[in-house]
Amino acid sequence: MMRRLLIAVPYGWLLLLFLVPFLIVLKISLSDIALSIPPYTPTLDLSEGWAGIRDFFSALDFENFTFLTTDDLYWKAYLSSLQIALISTLLTLLVGFPIAYGMARAPVEWRPALMMLVILPFWTSFLIRVYAWIGILSNEGFLNQFLMWIGLVDEPLTILNTNIAVYVGIVYTYLPFMILPVYATLEKMDESLLEAAEDLGCTRNQAFWFVTVPLSRPGVIAGCFLVFIPALGEFVIPSLLGGSQTLMIGKVLWEEFFSNRDWPVASAVAIILLLILIVPIVLFQRNQQKQAEANS
Repeated sequence: MMRRLLIAVPYGWLLLLFLVPFLIVLKISLSDIALSIPPYTPTLDLSEGWAGIRDFFSALDFENFTFLTTDDLYWKAYLSSLQIALISTLLTLLVGFPIAYGMARAPVEWRPALMMLVILPFWTSFLIRVYAWIGILSNEGFLNQFLMWIGLVDEPLTILNTNIAVYVGIVYTYLPFMILPVYATLEKMDESLLEAAEDLGCTRNQAFWFVTVPLSRPGVIAGCFLVFIPALGEFVIPSLLGGSQTLMIGKVLWEEFFSNRDWPVASAVAIILLLILIVPIVLFQRNQQKQAEANS
């Protein structure tokens, strides 16, 4: 009985917080926009009995999904979001891997302090940290003032309201999600393997590429998924740091929901985004399962 209860709890949690909201959004995506509350039709009226249920399901259609294929805005937004998310993930890996490697090779007594420094930004509001980058990257911001002070540039650089600012914001925000899993993998690595590789004739650089990098693969994969998945649907960072030319599906979703009040189309956009995210989520789960089986 206790075993069944332990299994039922996570499944009930998924049912309550994932499947039910997904079905609600799916139903809205199959509806039509209407000037009413809620702003879509049809709505289910159980007082009419089976006739009302039959009329409800017969009124649902796939017109909103068909509309997404006819407007270039949506598929361009998906492609742009994929590009920004992939590049941001790569940049985060390039920045985060050396930090995680340095933490794993630091003296044992230093590692808790270094870990705290990595997670310290989480103690501050996400919005405040993003707004701080506006003050840093603006034409009158700290970065431009510093560059002109040292004589590197003669006039302020236009960084804010560009894709560069979006990349900076995403890399800064999601950097801990890359560092922590990579560090967890590298910290458990047996250093005697590096010594054995050097004894067999490898240089330190060769030992790093042939031993350290392959053994860090589980952490790298986990970190890439943890950055790519939320970055793909990011809304706040491109809205605050990106310009009008920065096209991401999160911004399109917000405009459809709150500006256009077109909940059915917005729900269809969200469903497609979720289907795109299912692929990396499934791959991430399989990677975690293989890692757990390897450790057991």
